Amino acid sequence: MKLQATPRLRRIQIIVLSLIFIAGIINFLDRSSLSIANSTIRSELGLTATQMGLLLSAFSFGYGLCQLPIGFVLERLGIKKAYGFGLFIWSVAQALTGMVTTFPQLMAARIVLGVGESPQLPTGVKVVNDWYNVRERGVPMGIVNMSGALGPAIAPPLLTMIMLYLGWRYMFITLGVLGIVVSFVWLAYYRNRPEADLSKDEIDYLDDGNPPSNSGKITLADFLALFKQRSMWGMIVGFNGVGYMVWLYVNWLPAYLQQSRGLSLANTGFVAAIPFLFGAFGMIVNGYASDWLLRHGADKMKSRKWLICIGLLFAAIFTLPAAYTDSTVMAVAYISMALFSVHFAGTSAWGLILVSTPSRLVSSVTGIQNFGGFIGGMIAPVLTGIIVDKTGSFTLALALCALIAFIGSLVYFFFVTEPIRDTAAPNLSGVSA
Repeated sequence: MKLQATPRLRRIQIIVLSLIFIAGIINFLDRSSLSIANSTIRSELGLTATQMGLLLSAFSFGYGLCQLPIGFVLERLGIKKAYGFGLFIWSVAQALTGMVTTFPQLMAARIVLGVGESPQLPTGVKVVNDWYNVRERGVPMGIVNMSGALGPAIAPPLLTMIMLYLGWRYMFITLGVLGIVVSFVWLAYYRNRPEADLSKDEIDYLDDGNPPSNSGKITLADFLALFKQRSMWGMIVGFNGVGYMVWLYVNWLPAYLQQSRGLSLANTGFVAAIPFLFGAFGMIVNGYASDWLLRHGADKMKSRKWLICIGLLFAAIFTLPAAYTDSTVMAVAYISMALFSVHFAGTSAWGLILVSTPSRLVSSVTGIQNFGGFIGGMIAPVLTGIIVDKTGSFTLALALCALIAFIGSLVYFFFVTEPIRDTAAPNLSGVSA
């Protein structure tokens, strides 16, 4: 007989999913804010495109480096405290960004923002892993991940409006104060799963079908053993295809629309929202597609991997013509489909972890994979700035982005071939690849 969630557990699921979704939107609003104020800050502070690229990459530097240890920290401390503290730190950094006066101060604020935001995606994946059965994780993972596109979609019109009326400094301060409030709400209402006093039926439902795992807390030896697995390296390298493309568009799309397509600041805010709305739609479509495939007997791991490969392939296919078309309408259409595709792939990349990784390793594997993505995330903004300075256009930058997405698809296909193993449970068999 198929196990069902109790009404109480359904209420818990709604609460935890809502909390991480709201915090996620704020997270991505904060990340996007510098790209919205890109041209204004460059003009006021006299920055070059290369300097702005360094500023846009500074966030990824702090965020990406923290991805390696953050999963281990989340597993050891629990996501309530670790994520709540991170949310508070990044919100303070965001508010302080509105008070800086020099390039080094901006760099420091963006690095601290990245450090504070580092628990975001590992926490989201862990929340879904802890509170949903393995056969029902596609849609909630799509909803969690959707904040990553809705934030940038809401950001252009909302933040542009705030900036036009209050100035770019108050835009940063307003977002920072909002995040501080949400950090207190998270700490007040979220409960780690061991603290929830679940019944046996609820525990049986949540654990049914999970990959085998040791029950103890992860050790440093367990963490380091992950790097000895071929699939882990496939996830690290392959996710660069997602990270590079996402962060190129998040950081440079508004400036691209203004510089290459001649849009005004006010019009850019609304036009830039369109591709990110398509990205959000790609995430939720992927969630339903993933769960549908599992209900119809598809292999848990292979189905997710194929969706990643297809998504990255189409992301490359749509980005390439966007680099060369003379039509602004067609460029926006191509970029919209590229973001639909890359976020479709990215959601399956997180879903792949949920169906192929033992529960106690989920946060660590998520952080390690995200570190790979943010290698691309660190390189994309600054390399794009250099290319724009050298060539005067975004054409070569977009063509390179398409190539990296295509390579990412190939890496997932050829290297991610077996589940992540819990080396502390050597006598337990893993899930099917």
